[in-house]
Amino acid sequence: ALEDLLNRRQTTLDIGALCDLIGGRRVLITGAGGTIGSELARQIAGLGPSELILADNGEYNLYLIDMEIGESAPGLSRRPVLLSVRDRNRLMQTFETLRPELVFHAAALKHVPLVELHPTEGVLTNAVGTRNVADAALACGALAMIQISTDKAVNPTGVMGASKRLAELYCQALDLTTRGADEPGDEGTRFITVRFGNVLGSSGSVVPLFQRQLAHGGPLTVTHPEIKRYFMTVREAVGLVLQASAHAITDPDRRGRILVLDMGEPLRIVDVAKQLIRLSGLRPNEDVEIKFTGLRPGEKLYEELFDASESRIETDTPGILGAVPPPADLAMLRRCLDRLHDASRNGDGKAVAATLRACVPGFAKAASGAAIGGPDGSQSDGDTTPPRKPGPSTAGGRGEAGQSA
Repeated sequence: ALEDLLNRRQTTLDIGALCDLIGGRRVLITGAGGTIGSELARQIAGLGPSELILADNGEYNLYLIDMEIGESAPGLSRRPVLLSVRDRNRLMQTFETLRPELVFHAAALKHVPLVELHPTEGVLTNAVGTRNVADAALACGALAMIQISTDKAVNPTGVMGASKRLAELYCQALDLTTRGADEPGDEGTRFITVRFGNVLGSSGSVVPLFQRQLAHGGPLTVTHPEIKRYFMTVREAVGLVLQASAHAITDPDRRGRILVLDMGEPLRIVDVAKQLIRLSGLRPNEDVEIKFTGLRPGEKLYEELFDASESRIETDTPGILGAVPPPADLAMLRRCLDRLHDASRNGDGKAVAATLRACVPGFAKAASGAAIGGPDGSQSDGDTTPPRKPGPSTAGGRGEAGQSA
């Protein structure tokens, strides 16, 4: 079991609070066919929504989760929607027609090296796409939009993390400015960000990679002997996302916070590899070799859950912490996102990189030959090192293809 790799107890959830959050409401999930999105669909389907709207731009993944929910919850009203978060007009029309009350935004591009190679694609989905979803949720009067974020957004060194950090800042700025004023007690649409680290067993992550390598007799490849990551199972992460959402919605006076899942202590990737080998009845570096291959573009040795500029706070909900970032100017963020949209649509990776550096606090582009530049991101920016030859897949932490856009 994946839990065996964590060596810690799973957090107990308040099921009553989750039923109060979901029960009787229309719920829309973006990226519903991905690892996080599909688990959100499974758990939400069991909490009594009035309707479940499954949105994804991947036809096959959408088909699979729609069929699964149809079999597990045959009485639930559900609607599959083939949709890209990049398509602003279609998003607006869909939200206006379906009027979701809760929006869980899991659509993202999350594989660090691939987003580094294709920065325009990462920005269009992670930053511009998040703005589209948030604006559509606001326009249709949704109760709340809950954004799934990542520890890669803290002190980002790559495009994936920087694009997710910009998405965090936009949702925080909206949350601080959207309190309703039409009638007493109108709280307006809430914009809630939940940040956490790696999900064990998700698509593109280390455990499936190790399992494939183990099935072939090894070696298990790790980028660096000291690389560490935070880990959760997908079931625990999604349960805590729902718990965090319930906590935030019932506490409207504390706007502008980022909710951070308590993931325990970070684990060394090499220790995860050794544990998996042992659980398979074999001996590390005797029966199965562990090979170190070097850090990849945009990759950090250590991940962080809190930025130095953020105030860390405790909450009264087990397993959930709070971060209070300095507020960002909403008008400035909109101008930044407009520039990123135009640069990405024009295939201008260098303009994307320059805009991210200007707009995302603490973003320092990794100098290790990260590919960023031409129409497909294949031309390096200030680095003349020839591209590395393709090698074996390598585990260095969260390298998830993750939720499709």
